[in-house]
Amino acid sequence: MSVGTLVAVGAVDFESEVLSAASSPGLHVVRRCVDVADLLATAATRQADAALVSSGLAGLDSEVLARLREEGISTVGIVSDDERPDDSGSLHRLGLDVLVPVARLDTLAASVAAAVDSVTRAAPNQPSEPARPPEEAVGKVLAVWGPTGAPGRSVVALGLASVAAARGVPTLVIDVDVYGGAQAQMLGLLDESSGLLAAARAANRGQLDVAGLASQARAVSPTLRVLSGLPRADRWVELSPVLLRRILEAARSLCALTILDCGFNLELDEEISYDVTAPRRNGATLAALEAADAVVVVGAADPVGLGRLLRGVADLRVQAPEVSPRVVVNRMRPALGWSSDEVAAMLWRTTSVQVDAFLPDDPAACDRAVVRGQTLGECASSAKLTKALDRLAGSLLEALDVQAAALTGRR
Repeated sequence: MSVGTLVAVGAVDFESEVLSAASSPGLHVVRRCVDVADLLATAATRQADAALVSSGLAGLDSEVLARLREEGISTVGIVSDDERPDDSGSLHRLGLDVLVPVARLDTLAASVAAAVDSVTRAAPNQPSEPARPPEEAVGKVLAVWGPTGAPGRSVVALGLASVAAARGVPTLVIDVDVYGGAQAQMLGLLDESSGLLAAARAANRGQLDVAGLASQARAVSPTLRVLSGLPRADRWVELSPVLLRRILEAARSLCALTILDCGFNLELDEEISYDVTAPRRNGATLAALEAADAVVVVGAADPVGLGRLLRGVADLRVQAPEVSPRVVVNRMRPALGWSSDEVAAMLWRTTSVQVDAFLPDDPAACDRAVVRGQTLGECASSAKLTKALDRLAGSLLEALDVQAAALTGRR
């Protein structure tokens, strides 16, 4: 069976050779694409199975390769005989694992067949992404998520990060809330320049490494860094799942612990409005949950908050069934009229959810921290909420097997 290919190598002197090789037995050319727009438009028609690209194609980046994978198109990179090693390295960092030198175009059919086979074997609706070994990736990722209604996700995420950092664990907080990030404001940082978007742009060009991520993350203390989130909610299109995964690969090498402050929404209703592959506003949230080594689900202790927590855990089980959440009930206070044991029993009876921790309502400590632009550990180390977060962080670090000296971080 002949494999249909799209040839999009840009303005290079070996294009004719590639076209000839793509017309050899086992292959045929569906279209010679003049640019990235032409390539993506043709890929959306699903007439081809593979695309041949090179570093000479202007605009080729991680987003383009991800969209090709979403259309079920495998991608093979063509490397010229005199191409510099850093050029082929750039193609590899973009996500291209199959590279064919011009001098070896006689092996093109076999390389394309292998690439197509890897995409065919991928699960339906889950396009495969080339596995690229991260640099010394020993760090762990903890995602903090919760349902709508501001149950305290950002406070818990930053609180856990601050107490983990105080224990000597190099920690990075990444604000991945695509609806209303708050980490920069909570720490009194200017958010006109988003560290997250800067890292995403570098990842899109295949240029993000550990040192680059470290330069974009603000150092709050010797062991705590923060990567600020979106300055405006309408810029969510700049943070795709594939770029977030690239950032997390670098984060695992930068710090022993990375904590993700996630948005609330798990819906993927965007697909209903599109005839082709849809942009997914909540794709980054789902990617964060899937990539995390552990997920903390935060819910408020009042009746409305607990109802939302129950529905949120049910939604999480549907959208991310592989996630085993650790449930935290936030803002427990005597005025509610019930004990933590009663709340735990109710949640267990309703959804078989076991509560891992109860956090006390401590508005005075939270207000003091946000007004001063400091962490709870800095300005309220003896507060009851800080102590509760310290206990929770201890159990999480033990479960994740994170040690203070596991990774020293890079400046």
